[in-house]
Amino acid sequence: MKMTTTLVVDAFVPSLVTTPITHTTTNYSPKTQQLQQVVLLSSKTSSNNDEEQDQNSIGRREMMSSGFAAAGAAALLTVSSLGLVQPAIAAEEKDFLQQYDDFIKDPEGWSYRDVNKGGGSTNPRDGDRVVYEWSGYTIGYFGRPFEAKGGPQGGAFDKDQEYSRIVIGSHTIVKGMESALKSMKVGGIRQVIVPYGELGYPSTKEDGKHDRIGPKPTTFSGERALNFVLDNPRVDRTLLFNVKLIRIDKSDGKGGFIRGDKA
Repeated sequence: MKMTTTLVVDAFVPSLVTTPITHTTTNYSPKTQQLQQVVLLSSKTSSNNDEEQDQNSIGRREMMSSGFAAAGAAALLTVSSLGLVQPAIAAEEKDFLQQYDDFIKDPEGWSYRDVNKGGGSTNPRDGDRVVYEWSGYTIGYFGRPFEAKGGPQGGAFDKDQEYSRIVIGSHTIVKGMESALKSMKVGGIRQVIVPYGELGYPSTKEDGKHDRIGPKPTTFSGERALNFVLDNPRVDRTLLFNVKLIRIDKSDGKGGFIRGDKA
C-alpha cells in the first residue's frame, strides 16, 4: 500500500504534514438498489390463497438472499477501497507494509529524509561517541509515540543529561538508527524509517526492556506502546525515529574522547 509520508514530529523537527482521515460511504449499484426495492415491495405483498402465499414466501426469500449477497459484495468493495486488510491475509505482514516514496532508501533497507543537514565537515566514525536527541513513533500503526520530546527547550533546560550517547560501532542501538547517525553532521536532523527485522529492535522475548539494544524508551507507557507493536505480527511494525545529532566526540585512541563542538 503506497502512502505519502505522515510526519510525526516534536520539538526539534520544525515542519508538520498530516494525512486527513477520510470516510467512505457505501454507494450501492443500481442493481443492488433495485433488488432492495423488490424485497421491500415483496414483503408487503399478501394473498388469501395458501399456495400463492407459499410461492410468494419462497420468492421473497430468494430475492432477499440475492439482495444480501449483492449488498455484501458492495461492502467488500468498500473495504477494498479503504485499503483495509482482510483477516485471511493479515498474517502476511509484507502484504500491508506501507511505502514511503518521499524518503531515500539506503541499500541496507532503512530509509531517511533530512530535515536539516547540519554543519561541519566530519561524520561520526567507528569508535567516536555521538550525543544525540531522539523520539520514536510506531509510524506503521497509528503513529503512536513511544518516545516523545517536548516541554521547555534551551537555556537552563538545555542540559547534556537530556541527551543520549552511544559509541559508534558498539551496536547498542538498532542497526538502522546507528547507520543513519554515521552519515549525519552536527546539528543535523534526520527522520529515519526502520522496518521490522534485523535493522530494528530484537524480539521482546530476548530484550523486552530494551536494555541490550536501544534506544530505550524512558517511560513505562512508551515501552508498552513499543512492545505492543513489536509483539503483534498482524500490524505494520515499521518505526520512525526523529534524530538530532548534538555533538561528535572523537576518540583519543586511549579509551577516552575529545569533546566536540555542540550544535
